[in-house]
Amino acid sequence: MDVSILKRKISTFRSETGKLMNVSDELLMELLFAWETWSGPAGGFYTALGVDHRKMAKLMGRAKKLKREGVFPESQFKEIKVESSTTLAGDSSYVIELAWENGRVIRFSQVELLVDFLKKVAA
Repeated sequence: MDVSILKRKISTFRSETGKLMNVSDELLMELLFAWETWSGPAGGFYTALGVDHRKMAKLMGRAKKLKREGVFPESQFKEIKVESSTTLAGDSSYVIELAWENGRVIRFSQVELLVDFLKKVAA
């Protein structure tokens, strides 16, 4: 988002004395995303917004806290469900399948059995 637009949005939360009061969560989210994409020095960001660095630090702290608590939805995050490992081979009694020479398949129900087999084959 353009910094000049953010500056105008911030100005709507200024009191008559010039203090920032009751900044909305939506604006905090926009500020945090703008800060994360800002490539210049931090002072330049604060100056472009017309906000003191001490007040901006407090706002950014609130924004980061809200993000950690999940108030801001993460558009890039997608939850992946992992199925049970017993359904890998279709046969629930085997967990590991090893493709051996000549197209043979050897199935193991436990990792320890596979390790023992590989040790015996290597010897």
